[in-house]
Amino acid sequence: MAKADITLRGRAYSIACAPGQETRIQLLAEQLNSRVNQIAGAVGDIGEERLLLIAALALLDELDASRRAVPGTAELERKVASVISEAADRIEALAARVEAGH
Repeated sequence: MAKADITLRGRAYSIACAPGQETRIQLLAEQLNSRVNQIAGAVGDIGEERLLLIAALALLDELDASRRAVPGTAELERKVASVISEAADRIEALAARVEAGH
């Protein structure tokens, strides 16, 4: 297991990660550190745990919003629903024929 050395709010951490992922973890930690500092600037010093909690919730909210905003997602979901509905109709028709034959 590899380790990535990161700094968050002036504190150093060594994080275990998959080999080859050290740089990615360090870049993500830099983004998190920036976000936490931004939040701390807006709300003041409310403690490390709360700052990290707010940062995590903000990042998850952005991730959720970006997933919903992907172009074509709604259309793709409609197509998938249509295919599933058609398959269900065919299965029901086959089941009815099998039952009628017995």
